[in-house]
Amino acid sequence: MADTLIKVDLQQSPYENKKVHNRWHPDIPMAVWVNPGDEFKLETYDWTGGAIKNDDSADDVRDVDLSTVHFLSGPVGVKGAQPGDLLVVDLLDIGARDDSLWGFNGFFSKKNGGGFLTEHYPLAQKSIWDFHGMFTNSRHIPGVNFAGLIHPGLIGCLPDQKMLDAWNAREAELIATDPDRVPGLANPPNAPTAHMGMLTGEAAAKAAAEGARTVPPREHGGNCDIKDLSRGSKVYFPVYVEGAGLSVGDLHFSQGDGEITFCGAIEMAGWVHMKVSLIKGGMAKYGIKNPIFKPSPIVPNYKDYLIFEGISVDEAGKQHYLDVTVAYRQACLNAIEYLKKFGYSGAQAYSILGTAPVQGHISGVVDVPNACATLWLPTEIFDFDINPTAAGPVKMLDGSIDMPISQDK
Repeated sequence: MADTLIKVDLQQSPYENKKVHNRWHPDIPMAVWVNPGDEFKLETYDWTGGAIKNDDSADDVRDVDLSTVHFLSGPVGVKGAQPGDLLVVDLLDIGARDDSLWGFNGFFSKKNGGGFLTEHYPLAQKSIWDFHGMFTNSRHIPGVNFAGLIHPGLIGCLPDQKMLDAWNAREAELIATDPDRVPGLANPPNAPTAHMGMLTGEAAAKAAAEGARTVPPREHGGNCDIKDLSRGSKVYFPVYVEGAGLSVGDLHFSQGDGEITFCGAIEMAGWVHMKVSLIKGGMAKYGIKNPIFKPSPIVPNYKDYLIFEGISVDEAGKQHYLDVTVAYRQACLNAIEYLKKFGYSGAQAYSILGTAPVQGHISGVVDVPNACATLWLPTEIFDFDINPTAAGPVKMLDGSIDMPISQDK
């Protein structure tokens, strides 16, 4: 039986747990050490460390301090790992904690984080999802029930100092192009809310001042939010520091491709059962500078989809050149408008696209000037037929149930 090497108490602040951190920095000490070939388990907080509650108010989503996230369990040192190696991580199993069988999805206020469709949904909203074994449903979004594809939204290894400096320099340069933008273009280091794990004293203060935020994905992995990186996946991580320094967190019960609501999956506290091994010199052998992975063999068995297309022409009719982001945004908006015909509010439809196992595809990037992106919506997750018919859509919901919303202060 695999030992649980890192435990978390959901009633305790993550800042009090020395085997948890919320920044990337090469000086963060290894919380635990393992050997190649070892199996072990790590418990994790939800990505906010318990800031979001199981209730019917979205005030906590509106007010959450996003400079604190993500809270990661680790780093795990792997004996013998050296820069240039590949760390092979087998995700043997992932689950929710027995004392926390629920998760949350939310839209951040445009003034505090925003999201993919923040211009359309600028206020904070939240939906709570209950877990029933491998299935989930929400009291805030009736008529939908689906199987989860549980995965870590965030997993990666520590950067070396050269890589950390490059991250901070290039992101600072981007911020400088529009420093007053809301939401911001990137998230610079923020020492006051940094938690540097087992690092203490002046060393912790120095590292906190330059520690990279965990929000974006980068060359080492990080917050990639890949829904198919689930139970049975195998991930090959570039190693940049001695021991590799593997950390994990931000577990999701389910998520649609793109995590379009930003707090866009069904976020949860839980545990990960994994095994590690090494490919010595693997980065050079395989020409790898970003992680690669093999997907899970266990996926929800949905076979019937409605596919919504979007092109790189925005809501105002402005033409963009082969812009896949604009195209996917239009596919999402088209799907939301469709679901509204069955009685869902726009927010409920948006939340479905962020939480259910929808697929996002880049369908064409060669026909100038329009990129084409598609969103694949599984029809079998609904309690009623959403396929087009000659009779037209039947409004199945009466609007009496909606997601909690908070006005900006």
